[in-house]
Amino acid sequence: MADRRQAKTFPGPARRSPHALSTLERQDEAFSVEASQALGGASWQKERRLSAVERYFAAPWPTPADEAWRYSRVDQLHLARFAPAAAATEQASMPPLPAAAHALIDRIGERAGFALTIDGRPHEIDLGEEQSRFGVRLGRASTQPGAEELIGQVKAGFRAPDATDATDELAEAFAGDAVVLTVPAGVALDRPLVIVNLLGVSHDSLEAGPAFFPRTFVSLGEDASATVVELFVSGEGAILTCPVTELDVAQAGRLSYTSVQQLGRRTWQLGHSWSRAGRDAHLKLFTASLGGEYARTRTDSRLEGQGGSAELLAAYLGDGDQVHDFRTLQEHDAPRTTSDLVFKGAVGGSARAVYTGLIRMCRGARGANAFQTNRNLVLSEGASAYSVPNLDIDENDVRCSHASAVGPIDPEQRFYLQSRGIPAEVAERLILLGFFEELLERAEPAVRDHVAATARSRLSSLTGEES
Repeated sequence: MADRRQAKTFPGPARRSPHALSTLERQDEAFSVEASQALGGASWQKERRLSAVERYFAAPWPTPADEAWRYSRVDQLHLARFAPAAAATEQASMPPLPAAAHALIDRIGERAGFALTIDGRPHEIDLGEEQSRFGVRLGRASTQPGAEELIGQVKAGFRAPDATDATDELAEAFAGDAVVLTVPAGVALDRPLVIVNLLGVSHDSLEAGPAFFPRTFVSLGEDASATVVELFVSGEGAILTCPVTELDVAQAGRLSYTSVQQLGRRTWQLGHSWSRAGRDAHLKLFTASLGGEYARTRTDSRLEGQGGSAELLAAYLGDGDQVHDFRTLQEHDAPRTTSDLVFKGAVGGSARAVYTGLIRMCRGARGANAFQTNRNLVLSEGASAYSVPNLDIDENDVRCSHASAVGPIDPEQRFYLQSRGIPAEVAERLILLGFFEELLERAEPAVRDHVAATARSRLSSLTGEES
C-alpha cells in the first residue's frame, strides 16, 4: 500500500499531514509532545510516552477502509473537539459516585479491595490487610515495584502487523498512572476486587471535552485465582476515552474479569483489552457495553500454554443513535487449548452493532478447540447489526466453529406468548430478557443482576412498555 503520509515541519516528531487522514477531517494539535510529558509520573513512564508519541505521529490514522475498522465511525471522530486532561493535582476533589456505581458496588457487597480512578488516574486505593499479608499488591504503576517490567508485556506478545494502530499509540502516549493488581502464586482472593473509573462525571458540554486514558494491569501468579470487576462511568458531555487493559494469567491461574461500561451518551470509547493465559490457566472475560455514543472494544486473547482456556463473553444493548463496535482475536499458540466466545446484543431506534472476530490457530496448536458465536436482535427498522466471523488456521488437527445471526424477534415466539393472553409489549420484553439469560448466567452473580436490571429498564423503553 502506498504511504499516505506527508512530512511537515513540527517541533519534535514528524506530524501527520491532514491529507493523510482521508475522510477524517480533524486536527490534533492538543495531543502534543508537551502535553504528553506534562502528565508526569516515573521516568520510565515519561520515556514510554515519548516513544509512543513519536509512533503516533508516524502512523496513519485508521479509516473504515481498513479491515479492522470496517463498518466503524472512526471517520466521524474529530480530535479537535477533545484535549488530553491535565495532570491531576493532589488537591483534586472526589466527585459523588453516580447511581450506576452505587448500584453495582451494593450488589457486590463485601470485597477484597477497591480502586477508584478519577479522569483516568488512580485516586483511592484500598486493599484489605488479609490480602496484603499474603503478598497481594494493588497500587499505582508509578510507585509499585516491578511495574515497569509488567506494564506492556502482555501487549508485546501480539506480534501480528495489525496488532496495534494509531489509536493504540495515542492511548500509550497519554496514559495516566495505571492501576496494577498482582496476586502471587498460590493465593486465592475469595471476594471480588472492584475498580471504578469516573470519567468527566461533572463535564456537561456537548461540543468539546477532555480525553481520558485509564489503564489497568492484572497479573496472577501460578495457581492463583481472583475475580475483578471494573466499571466505567462518564458524564453526559462530550468525552473521549481510550481505556487499556492487560490481563496476565500464569500457569494454572484462574481469573474472572468483568468490564461494565455505562458511559454517557456523548462519550466516544476506543478501548483495547489484551490477555494471555499460560499452561492449564483459565480466563473468563465478560464485557457489558451499555452506554456511549460510539463504544468500541477490541479484545485480543492469546493462549500460549498447553491446556489453557478462555471464555470471552459480551452483552450489549443499543438504542437512539448508539454504536457498539466489537473486534476480537482468539489466538491459539499452544496445543490442546480451548476458547469459547459468545457475544449477544440487541439494538433498537437507529442504533448499530458491529462484530468482527478472528480465530487464529498458530503452528503448534495441535488439538486446540475454538468456538465463536455472535447473535444480534434488531428491534426496529432503523437499527442494524453486522457480524463477520473469520478463521486463520495454520495447523492440522484443530477444531473451529463459528456462528452468527442477525434478525428481528421471532414472530412465532411472540405469537405463542400472545395466544396465552400476554400483551405484545410484555411478550417482546420477555423474549428479549430470555435472549440474554443464558449469557448472563455465565457472569458473576452481582454483575448478572446489575446488567439484568439495567437491561430491563432499557428494554422497557425500547418495547414501549411502561416500567
